[in-house]
Amino acid sequence: QLQASGGGLVQAGGSLRLSCAASGRTFTSYVMGWFRQTPGKQRERVAVITSGGTTNYADSVKGRFTISRDNAKDTVYLQMNDLKPEDTAVYYCAADPLYRTIVTNLGRIAYWGQGTLVTVSS
Repeated sequence: QLQASGGGLVQAGGSLRLSCAASGRTFTSYVMGWFRQTPGKQRERVAVITSGGTTNYADSVKGRFTISRDNAKDTVYLQMNDLKPEDTAVYYCAADPLYRTIVTNLGRIAYWGQGTLVTVSS
């Protein structure tokens, strides 16, 4: 129901835009988020956007990443600029009705998309 795309290989300093498209149901009233995970580490929250457009970012990506949503297309985006090797990870999109769940309780998030791999070379 959530389809993530846009990952790939990019050099440090480059940019990528990830997309997360909904299918089968609408997520326009949901809080949407992007998370990332590297082997051996816990999945971490990268950016969140509410249905009204309020955003929240991890400190590590502030000023470089921008989350946005197009409710007409029921799609959420993550524009990633000035990418660094430490941004290399599998990126996942997620949706939940509650802001506090998507920000504080990954284990209870209602919907997850499949991951898309982002690799940043130095």
